[in-house]
Amino acid sequence: MEKTTSQKIRLGLFVIIGLLIFILAVYFIGDKQKMFGKTNHLEAIFNNVNGLQLGNNVRYSGINVGTVRAIEMINDSTIKVDMLIDKTIFHNIRKNAIATIGSDGLVGSMIINIIPGKGTAVSLEPGDEIHSLSRIRTDDMLNTLGVTNKNAALLTTDLLKITKEITQGKGTVGLLIKDSILANDLKETMHYLKITGKTTSESVTKINELISSLDNKNNVIGVLKDTAVANNIKTIVRNLDESSNKIDKVITNLNSTIVNIKEGKGAINYLSNDPNLVRKIDSTMKNINEASFRLNENMEALKHNFLFRGYFKKQGKAKLKEQKK
Repeated sequence: MEKTTSQKIRLGLFVIIGLLIFILAVYFIGDKQKMFGKTNHLEAIFNNVNGLQLGNNVRYSGINVGTVRAIEMINDSTIKVDMLIDKTIFHNIRKNAIATIGSDGLVGSMIINIIPGKGTAVSLEPGDEIHSLSRIRTDDMLNTLGVTNKNAALLTTDLLKITKEITQGKGTVGLLIKDSILANDLKETMHYLKITGKTTSESVTKINELISSLDNKNNVIGVLKDTAVANNIKTIVRNLDESSNKIDKVITNLNSTIVNIKEGKGAINYLSNDPNLVRKIDSTMKNINEASFRLNENMEALKHNFLFRGYFKKQGKAKLKEQKK
């Protein structure tokens, strides 16, 4: 049965639309894989690619800038990865950049992240190799999490055991919680400690005030810190030192005099130790007293003598006038 014209037209449209869809799909996929744009090669060396595959994305500062072109195993610990990087972004990557392999999300496909380096460096040239950094793989993280969960379970078991003993009043903590007498004693102790701390704080405040008042010139310490007072004190001390030296000299002379007196030297020792001289002095004083007594008798006799009576009367009147004045 021959096909009608409408059927042929619909078949042609279907083929054309399918071809356009295929071309668009190839274009978008190729554009995503950087197959049609201008790109430059960039290499990195890893010791483990963690499941990286051809065509995986390459990101620079979180932006998709290329794809993985080739993965070549050099030896058992060295794997070279060749990347195609968009030429418009390539000149922004520096030689101190670092390449790491990570996952696109928690369980997504693997990607290469290029991290900008610190400081300044020159731009990369096509075909250059950048440093790499191996991160912890997901399997390692899961293993670590498994060990951590196991340890957490053991820790939880121990905590439950400890909590049970505390609630039963066992151990020091349980005794503190359950024993009301001990709790009251501890509360009273804390009260006294609080009072002691308050008293200590007040004492420290008073000590600080006392130390601050030392610079005040109205107290003794402040006066002593005054330079003028200090100079006066120095002068007084110096004068006292000189006076002390002079007193020492006087005491030395007195000691020498006393020694001379004890040894019988000088007039004082002669006067004090010679008994004949003492008797003569006593006799002389006795004669002087007798002569004075006789002189008084003679003077009294002269007063009654008619030759001198007038003279003594005049003397008596003159004394009375002076006493009245």
